[in-house]
Amino acid sequence: MPELPEVETVRRGLEPALVGARFTEVVLNRPNLRFPFPPRFVERVRGQEVAALSRRAKYLVAELSSGEALIMHLGMSGRFDVRLPDGRHLSPGDFYLEGAQGQAKHDHVDFRLSNGARVVYNDARRFGFMDLVPSAELATSRHFASMGIEPLGNELSGETIARLFAGKRTPLKAALLDQRLIAGLGNIYVCEALHRARLHPEAAAGTLADAAGRPTPKAKRLATVIRDVLTEAVAAGGSTLRDYVHTDGSQGAFQHAFRVYDREGLACTAKGCRGVVRRLVQSGRSTFYCETCQPG
Repeated sequence: MPELPEVETVRRGLEPALVGARFTEVVLNRPNLRFPFPPRFVERVRGQEVAALSRRAKYLVAELSSGEALIMHLGMSGRFDVRLPDGRHLSPGDFYLEGAQGQAKHDHVDFRLSNGARVVYNDARRFGFMDLVPSAELATSRHFASMGIEPLGNELSGETIARLFAGKRTPLKAALLDQRLIAGLGNIYVCEALHRARLHPEAAAGTLADAAGRPTPKAKRLATVIRDVLTEAVAAGGSTLRDYVHTDGSQGAFQHAFRVYDREGLACTAKGCRGVVRRLVQSGRSTFYCETCQPG
């Protein structure tokens, strides 16, 4: 599933085509994706101007002139294809992923815009979805009401991590993946962040706060590396994740900078470390770590 950096890359690719443009036509090629489209979806979107395009965790949010917000989630294989009037595609990334272009039979939503562009949503597995909610009720909507803080926002700090994790015996990796605490972190970038912070994924989350609830040096270090890993991944255009591609069909490059993820049995890349990357399974997901850099 695309994680936060991939979704942010897609947002940046869509923004020039969508913001300031009006939907002149909306074509649905099927009545549902993962869920049915909301009632009167076409009528509620058609004719509306996109005032802003933002991201909340792994969701895209388009603010419409009607006062509603169009919420879009890519699921596992969802992608947007931006087609400009002159036949060119927008290019938010510089790396082409051979064979990743979406097949036309999986084009499920066709947004046609007043600037002449078309934004087509393609989703082979149909795990993505779209919804419409009043903009004023976004924070309390079913999508975001129980969602935690943004890891790239100003709120993430050692103090915040200590407050969220204090007293928890939950494994550290599981706590970081809990979207009710920190929203948008996924398996890949949590593995990478824990390695950089030299923290074992099975350590109790509560160990990042001292007896008084104050952040330990580990908590402060983790907050810094989470931000660093995500920022670097966004700058690289995310990682190539099976069906995931940018809005122009290109791939991300951050997978070339993976230090532990999907590197089981290979040498640790940390300076001066002679350890080997190991794999364990937590809650049905693969966890990659260095047994030397990240002692239990």
